[in-house]
Amino acid sequence: MAAQWLLLLLLVLAAGGGVVQVHGQLDNLGFISIDCGLPENAAGYVDNATKLRFTSDAGFINSGTNHNMSADYIKPSMGRSWHNVRSFAVGARNCYTLRSLVAGLKYLVRATFMYGNYDDLNRAPVFDLHLGVNYWTKVNISDANTPEIYEIIAVVPGDYAQVCLVNTGSGTPFISSLSLRPFKDGLYPMANATQGLVLVSRVNFGPSDGVVVRFPDDPHDRIWMPLSKPTAWSEISTTKKVQNMNADSFEAPSAVMQTAITPINATSPIEFSWDAQPNVNDPSPGYICVLHLSELQILSGNAVRQFYITVNGEFWDPRGFTPQYLYTNAAYNTDPNHQFHQYNVSLNATANSTLPPILNALEVFSVLSTTGITTAPSDVSAMTAVRDKYQLVKDWMGDPCLPKNFAWKGLGCSYAVSSPAIVTGLNLSSSGLSGNMSPFFGSLKGLQYLDLSRNNLTGTIPNNLSQLAALTLIDLTGNNLSGSIPSGLLKRIQDGSLTLRYGNNPNICSDGNSCQILEKKKSSMVAIYVTVPMVALMVIVLLVVLLICMRRKQPTSKNLMPRNRRSSMHTSLQINNRRFTYNELVVVTSGFQRVIGQGGFGKVYDGFLEDGTQVAVKLRSESSDQGVAEFLAEAQILAKIHHKNLVSLIGYCKDREYMALVYEYMSEGALHEHLRARENTLRCLTWTQRLCIALESAQGLEYLHKGCSPPLIHRDVKTSNILLNANLEAKIADFGLLKAFSSNYDTHVSTGRVVGTPGYLAPEYQATHQLTNKTDVFSYGVVLLEIVTGQPHIPNDPEPTGIVLWVRRRLVSGNIEGIVDTRMCGDHDVNSVWKVTDTALKCTSQTPEERPSMTDVVALLKECLELEAARVVSNAGYYTAESGVSPNSSSI
Repeated sequence: MAAQWLLLLLLVLAAGGGVVQVHGQLDNLGFISIDCGLPENAAGYVDNATKLRFTSDAGFINSGTNHNMSADYIKPSMGRSWHNVRSFAVGARNCYTLRSLVAGLKYLVRATFMYGNYDDLNRAPVFDLHLGVNYWTKVNISDANTPEIYEIIAVVPGDYAQVCLVNTGSGTPFISSLSLRPFKDGLYPMANATQGLVLVSRVNFGPSDGVVVRFPDDPHDRIWMPLSKPTAWSEISTTKKVQNMNADSFEAPSAVMQTAITPINATSPIEFSWDAQPNVNDPSPGYICVLHLSELQILSGNAVRQFYITVNGEFWDPRGFTPQYLYTNAAYNTDPNHQFHQYNVSLNATANSTLPPILNALEVFSVLSTTGITTAPSDVSAMTAVRDKYQLVKDWMGDPCLPKNFAWKGLGCSYAVSSPAIVTGLNLSSSGLSGNMSPFFGSLKGLQYLDLSRNNLTGTIPNNLSQLAALTLIDLTGNNLSGSIPSGLLKRIQDGSLTLRYGNNPNICSDGNSCQILEKKKSSMVAIYVTVPMVALMVIVLLVVLLICMRRKQPTSKNLMPRNRRSSMHTSLQINNRRFTYNELVVVTSGFQRVIGQGGFGKVYDGFLEDGTQVAVKLRSESSDQGVAEFLAEAQILAKIHHKNLVSLIGYCKDREYMALVYEYMSEGALHEHLRARENTLRCLTWTQRLCIALESAQGLEYLHKGCSPPLIHRDVKTSNILLNANLEAKIADFGLLKAFSSNYDTHVSTGRVVGTPGYLAPEYQATHQLTNKTDVFSYGVVLLEIVTGQPHIPNDPEPTGIVLWVRRRLVSGNIEGIVDTRMCGDHDVNSVWKVTDTALKCTSQTPEERPSMTDVVALLKECLELEAARVVSNAGYYTAESGVSPNSSSI
């Protein structure tokens, strides 16, 4: 169904009215309503039709120019927000920033456009619209007289959202108004952290009076456009209120649901269609269709209204559908349909039906991926603070580094495949900077060079720049800085890791003593030149003497070598993977620049080998409790064991005091980050994905228990030690605490102390210090419960409680939905959830003998995956929402 007819009707919106001063961005509803192009000093106003307050866009953007629409196109029926525009003749990308939002919340964002020949050129432009770093849509202005509306429903990952107009070379971008409306988490479950919904059409069937329904009749201020066809459809209406279900997924307003259509010819179907709209960013777009249905008539006697819904001839549900009297029902698909060039939806009466089908309202969305990688939030904050302090307006809008072709001028960025970009270089030479140096330069942790030369900066050089480990060059030439060079920077200069240029700053080091450390270094060089050769000569002599003594004392039989020395040499020979020097790891990690994780052993750094292979480098810290023994144990074990669900060891480093392990890179990080929706997590795991991760993790543990000889016990199974690659395949990591049985016939292993993570530890291990395979099974059961619930292993609800007890308490009533992670929006097979939960509770039994083996767990999880797969196939991805049940318990 083409959307243009919908947009033509927008002119029925009422005109704006009385004046009111608006302070701040959000009104008391959490709404943002911006009249773009309204002068900065103009007072805000209240729209007569909606009673919503509009304000100038001056506080949301610092570029563009205001224009009034040509008087020839202004009509009395037009709302006030259509009368003016803001246009952007300068810059490839211009962005509005909508602040004070709630991170992780779902919002409707609406942008409107009416050309109205504001520039007297009579050339309607074409340009792109972006939501943050993600492409949203192409704005194609058909003519000067036609209004255009674009809407998206999306989850906002941070506390702000940016709407960007992108010049594509086909005319000057402009905008008439911009609005934002918050949604409840449960609304439109198809919109999530990984995908947004772009409106194609939103129709209210039946009303012949042409009234547009929106706020306040729709509390969410959706715009429902009326549509009737008197030659094909009969109108049914009621004055009674149509109720929403409990936990309704759409909350269609009663004013919309009070009207409906049925075919005049009772044997005819209700039909509608739309064409797929491919674009360069998505050549095969997917679509979500939502049918809003309610019975508006009391059916007498044996009257039956039942109908099939088909898409391109395929049944949503062969059982047929019967709407409820004066209750909203919704039939919709959760998985976007990608397979057709045109979509034809038909409602046909079943053979048992005595009445024709009915349809109250319709929404059609295309699905937009919102998984675009952004710049690291800390770098965004720092760069925004720098921009605002120095009032830089030179195309510094939107995300600093992404998309790459819109990176801020003067910035150098480092890009990874699935990790946030980081700022590595900043050139603000000759940019008219004045005032002191911003401390936020020191917040750019990946910065390698900083050029602030030829400005008018005053004050002292901040010492926090010395904490930037990757920084190799600072150019402050030609400013008015004063004072001494901070000691931290002097030390970096002395050790050769940093170059500082500060010429033409007459007041730096002007007192003769403020750079004393540099002078001390120069004076000490004479002593170094004399002492070093003498020490070197003495060392050579001593080495020669020691070698002679050792050769004289060396036994002729290898069997006479002390036992502990033989063991040490054997250890080094057993690690056959690549051995790295510390200096090689410095190159691989670009100076240990980017930390991607941290554990008891130390920090984990991102790195790249010579052939471009991305790796993770785990470097032992000086404060680590794990010593040489744990390091060698992990390296030796990983060199021997190989399984698709265990993280692979690429190499190791044991260079003087430096110890490190080099692993394959797991781009999607640890499982617990996805379950807890932490910062930069771009997806909410579906139930199918969770089942696959659970199964793959179980297979990794099964291999340790059954596939290794002698068997191995991991001892630290937890969600932070289950890593995910780009395909969300799970692999177990961190083998520093791994323990081996002495032989295949041992029943347990005794340890001197309990190690592991509280909350995951089996009770018998804590009591007796004796390990068995069932110790890992208990920990894995805790992991399973986290996968089902999305809760941490020790929920704080209302006080810290182990997740096993937390789940058992909530299952007393027999309601499995009371523990399931609500972010999955009920999209799961209930039987498979019960089966996984039951398996997890068996794994966490207090008695080890009552716990299943990992082989048993693998078999049970495979059954659960089959149940979920069968549900997806039988439902074909389509669902209905009915009173008192989950939106997924009855399918169409």
